Amino acid sequence: MKLFLIGLFSGIVGGMGIGGGTILIPALTIFIGTEQHIAQSVNLFSFIPTAIIALIYHFKSKNIKYKIILLIIIGGMIGSFVGAIIAAITKAFILKKIFAVFLFCMGIYEFFSKPRK
Repeated sequence: MKLFLIGLFSGIVGGMGIGGGTILIPALTIFIGTEQHIAQSVNLFSFIPTAIIALIYHFKSKNIKYKIILLIIIGGMIGSFVGAIIAAITKAFILKKIFAVFLFCMGIYEFFSKPRK
């Protein structure tokens, strides 16, 4: 039941475009006791069907700006390759700390950022 609820909440957050990994990775490591590398790989694998469903919905709702897609895809592919190499050579406890700092910084940014008009 824990895994189902974790998947449900991360899917909701992922479908909103925020990124389900912000829920999934900490939940797997804290509540299930999964190693950081495994939690991150599960997140990436579970992201595929979640992203497909969200993409279909956003495509139907015409929420996609096609002019910026190509550069984002190219940058994302290069970044994911570099990130995977870095994650593979980094120890799990350091990776966990880096992820925690990232989430903290994003939380602070979101808390203090002004709404767009």
